[in-house]
This record gives sequence, structure tokens and C-alpha cells, in this order.
Amino acid sequence: MTDVLFVAASQPQFGVLADAVKKFRDQGARVHLACLFDARACLEDLDKLELDGFQQLPYGIGHLSIGTRRKLKRVPHGRRLWVQIRRNAWLRRHGLAAKHLVALDANAVYTVWRLSQYNADAGASFGIAPALRAMEGEASTPQPVTRRRNVIIPPRTLIAADVRRQAKALPHTVMRTATARPVMRSAVGARLWRSALGAPGVPAGFRAALSRQVAEGMRWAGRPGGATLALTTAARRIENREIRTALLDEAVRTELNKGIAPRALDSTVQELLTQADGLYKAGDPAAAASALDRALVLGFHRVVHIDQLSSPLAADPTAFSAPVHASAVMRKIGEPRGRKTPAATPPSDRPLRLLVTTSANDNFLKLVLSHYEDHPGVEVRYLDLAATPAMKRISWAGRRMIENRLGGDALYAEQVEQLMRPHLDWADTVFLDWCVAPAVMLTTIDPGDTRIVVRLHSYEAFTRWPHLVDFSRIDDLVYVADHVQDLTTSLVPQLRGEAAPRTHMLHNAMDLSGFNREKPADARFNLGLIGISQVAKDPLWAVDVLERVRKQDERYRLLLVGGDMDRKTSRATKDYLAEFERVLAPLEESGAVVRLGPTDDVPGKLTEIGTILSSSVREGCHVGLMEGAASAAVPVVRDWPFYAGREHSARTLYPENWVVASPEEAARRILEATATEESWRNAGKLASEHALSVWDWPVVSRTFDELFLGEQSAH
Repeated sequence: MTDVLFVAASQPQFGVLADAVKKFRDQGARVHLACLFDARACLEDLDKLELDGFQQLPYGIGHLSIGTRRKLKRVPHGRRLWVQIRRNAWLRRHGLAAKHLVALDANAVYTVWRLSQYNADAGASFGIAPALRAMEGEASTPQPVTRRRNVIIPPRTLIAADVRRQAKALPHTVMRTATARPVMRSAVGARLWRSALGAPGVPAGFRAALSRQVAEGMRWAGRPGGATLALTTAARRIENREIRTALLDEAVRTELNKGIAPRALDSTVQELLTQADGLYKAGDPAAAASALDRALVLGFHRVVHIDQLSSPLAADPTAFSAPVHASAVMRKIGEPRGRKTPAATPPSDRPLRLLVTTSANDNFLKLVLSHYEDHPGVEVRYLDLAATPAMKRISWAGRRMIENRLGGDALYAEQVEQLMRPHLDWADTVFLDWCVAPAVMLTTIDPGDTRIVVRLHSYEAFTRWPHLVDFSRIDDLVYVADHVQDLTTSLVPQLRGEAAPRTHMLHNAMDLSGFNREKPADARFNLGLIGISQVAKDPLWAVDVLERVRKQDERYRLLLVGGDMDRKTSRATKDYLAEFERVLAPLEESGAVVRLGPTDDVPGKLTEIGTILSSSVREGCHVGLMEGAASAAVPVVRDWPFYAGREHSARTLYPENWVVASPEEAARRILEATATEESWRNAGKLASEHALSVWDWPVVSRTFDELFLGEQSAH
């Protein structure tokens, strides 16, 4: 059956279109309509056309970047429409499948022409009558069994001999066609254009424009690596720093969008830092802040450090961050500004006024808040910085924070002062959970004599935010584990200087008393993993362990508690999830793996689990593991690879016999500990006793009281 795609930029005359659709269908065609106009007002008319399908394509340019919208104001309307819709998956799919492409009005002609460059076998017509004639002619003329695509590839001499002279004269239509999907899918075509990008003597502006065109063709052809290579090849030949840096930035973003750790990441970050230094020296703090912000966003991107099973940041923290802090702009930001007056001592004639604050994430604050709400010596208030739009905007304005630190955007500090001063004036102590953007915001201004306490969990160490905090305005920095402190201190020079805050190691607030419930005998054969929503949890490691113990006894199962990873988080997460689902499918079908999903009753689910696993590549303290241990499940902890072999690691946070170096060792520990019901219950009892004596809230709450109310005990 023949596919026909109509493209309409303006609302068509539905009576005429209905008649045309009938004629095409009478000839055995399937007819689809791409609506570039606002179709919402005429849905009933569209439904009456008896189309095989229609699609409302992006109407307006609000979804495009500001830069793209600005450029579109200077181009013809037909081309502008193409830019709005060219990445639409529906249009690509039907444009490539169609035998006939039909523009219903003049402003749709450019879109049909562009689609025809990617689908060279399709007929392209302006108007219904020519399309019908073309289709009738095909019906009366026998077609060859195969047709060769009419792809225009410039001769090798054009590209290799004199690119500067001949490529500039290359007709725009030929250049567009030569960098289209079919050519870039061909190794020969892609190689020819890459040689053009590296040819000597090509003007920088033209080389940059050509590289972007080649990269676009590569991306359309499904070759993101080729797109990156095109951009970096051109960048290496360009002396203009601004143009070179922009191309490298685009190359890195191309790979990050595909979930790939970029090959040119280090050099791109260095280019941006150098650019920021130059702009700062030239007296342009706004532009310098923009370049630095971009460098930090790329250098500490989640695809590189958070959504992977390894990270260059963890491999050698000091070496990783040294180039960043060697730049002039980061040295300026790292200058401690201190405070005019030291924090006041806790009051003796009234309760301590404690402001507990965070931005949206209060997961680890509930017990702390309830404890101090009932404490006679404390008056507590809670502030969620994400609760109001104004506070949220200013709390996460990374570029403005940087610009202010570089001597610009004085208004930012004034806005922070206006929003935060009433809270600072009321509080004796501020406890800010999570050392992310709000910590940078808070240290923009002098806190007066209010004591500032910030808690850093684990995630923050892999982000840019601690590098922007003025720690000379923080009195106490709380960590949840020694290995997290080691990593963060290695990364951030200010934490190694004289202006560094006092440091404390406090376990997370957990009420573990309700977890120690009786387990049925058959729970002995159930392995459990609580929390599988991040790549760092590496549940595939737990599956490997399961398969090893099942070789000895098929009664063992793996129970997964918690929500799945969100494939929208990043391409790297999507790829890991796809592999996890592939491996899990046969195991779920056989009953070897059971997904229990999210739950509000973790203690109840843990009664079914006899062995609790920590399969992560990195953790701060792994609350789910601690809860499992409190429930008398046998703990088996992977020696978290990000910290394994260091002075502090999983082996110093947990009892040594809980931690294993490999899936083989994990399987061996499980089989030995659960060999009999008696050995299993004894091992679980010891784990529960340890958990309740070290991590339960009645024990941990005393360390919080000592921090907020007692003498400081820094180490």
C-alpha cells in the first residue's frame, strides 16, 4: 500500500481536501496529514476527513531556545516552520515512509523539500492535482524492483583539493543534501566531509557552520559519535577561542545527551575556564560567570559522575578538581570573605531558636523536626526554600551566584538579604540540609551572629555546588560518614584551609525500633534489595549474586523493594534500565526475582527478607541496608567501588564481616550464614543488636543535641 503525507502550514479548505483524500484512498493509498497550523479549533473537521492519521506539530516557537527564536525572526516563514518541527518523531517516521510528499500551501513547500532530501525515493509535489497525476502515472508505468537513492555526494576533489574556494561556492541545496541522513549513514560520505572540516585555510566562520551542518546530518543518521568528531575536528583547526569553545561545548552536549561520558570533556572544560578567566580580566563578570557556570555544569554533569558505575572524580579527587581551582575565576570565588562577628553562644535564658531548612527534600529531617518540636529547650521553625517561587528562583540561581562572587549583579545579594534576613534575625542557629545551591545562596551574605550548620550527605560531593560555597561563613559542616568527608575535602580546597568550618560525623536520623519483627522460616532464602531507583544502586550486581547462590539451592529468591529508575533522568539511566529489564525478564517469569514495588511499610516488607544486600557502587550510609540489619536480616555489603581500598570506606562504616569484595564472596557469605535456620537467626540477631546500638534514634539524637545545644565536639 502507498503512503501519502500531506503537509499544511495553513488551515486547508476541508471540502476540497476531503475529496482529494477520497481519490487517493481509491487508488489504494494511506493518507496522513501533518498540521503546521493550530488544529485545535478544527478537530471535528479533521475527524471527518477519514484520514489514516493526522498530527499537530509544534505550533509556535516557545519550545525552542531563546537564541534559536531570535534567529528565526530573520528567516522566511516556510523555513521557520521547518525549524519548529524538524525533530518531531512522527514527522520523521511518516516522512521517511511516504511514497508521495504533498505541500498543500506555499509555506509548506520548504518542509516537503527538506523531507524529500531524506527520502530520495519519494515524489514531492506542490498541490493536490500534481500529486494525483504523479500517482496515476506510477500506476500505469511498471516500476523497477529496486531503486537507487538519488544522493548527491560531492566528488572527492571538491572536498580535498580546494575546500575554501569550492565549498563556499557549493549551492546551498547541494550542501544540505550532501550532509543529509543517507550520506552520513555512509562511511564514505561521512569521511569525505570530515576531511573537509580539517582542511587548512578554511575561514573559521565557514568551518564552524559546515561542522554544525555535518553534525546535524550525523545525528539524523544515528551516529552521535560522528557528530562529536565533526565538531571537535573543526574546533581543533579554529584559533578564535569563542568559536572553538562553542563547538567543543556542542560536541560535549551531543555525547551527554546520549548518556555518554564525553571524550573531549576535560579539554572543553579547560577552554571554558580559560574563556572565563579572559572575560573576568577584561572586566565582564556577567560573561565570565556564564562561561564558568557552563564549565562547572559540564565538568560535574550527572551523566559523568552520578548515572555511571564509575567516576573520574572518585578515582582521583584532588587531580580531578585541581584544574578547576587553578583558574583565576575559581580562585576569586574561593577567597573566604568570613563574617564580621562570630556566631553567638546558645542562649541560657530562653529556648534555642532553631531554623531547619532545605529545598523540597526533607527525607532525612522528619525525626529531627519532631524531636525538637517536643524539646523544651528548643523553639523550632521549618523553612522549605522551594515552597515559594521567589525563594526557589533565588536559591537555585547558579549563574547569578557566580556573577555576584565575581563582583557583579549586586542586586542578587540584595534579594538574598531581603528574603533571608528575617529568618536569620529570628534564628540562633540555622540547620540547612543538603550542601547544594541553597548553601551557596545562604553564604552570599554575612549571617550576622547566627550560627550556620550545613549537612552534606553524599550526592552533593559529585556536583558543582560545594565548590561555590563560601565555607568561611559556615560554622559547622556535618557529614554522614567519614569516607564522604575524605572525598569532599580532597575535592574542595577551601575545606583544607584555615577558614574551613568545624566538621562533625553524625549518622542519619532513623527510628529503627519498629523494624525488629519476627521473620517466618522461609524468609531465610529471600535476598532483599531496598532502593533500585538510581544507577548507583547497581541492582545487576545483586542479580549476579542471586544467580550464584541459586546454583547451589534454587529456593533462593531476590525481592526488590522500591520504585524503578526513571528512564527520563538521563540517557545513561535509560540504557542501564534497558539492560536491567532484559536480564530480569526471565528471572521474574521463573519466580527467582519478585518486584514488591514502592511501599510505605518497609518494616513489614523486611519480615519477608532474610538477607539484606547493599549492591551500590557508592553510598553515604545506605539507610535501607541499616534498616534491614535492624530487622535481623543478614547484611551483605559490597565494598563500594568508589571508596574501596581507601582509609575510610564501607569497611570502616560497617562491621568488617558484613563487607564483601566480589559477588563470589557475597554468595559464599550468604550460603554460610543461611546454611541452617539456627545460623541464619543467630547472624541476624547480631546484626540487629549492632544496628540498634549504633544507628537507632535514641542513640543518634544525643549527638544532635550535643551539636545544637552542648559544647562543640569537632574532629
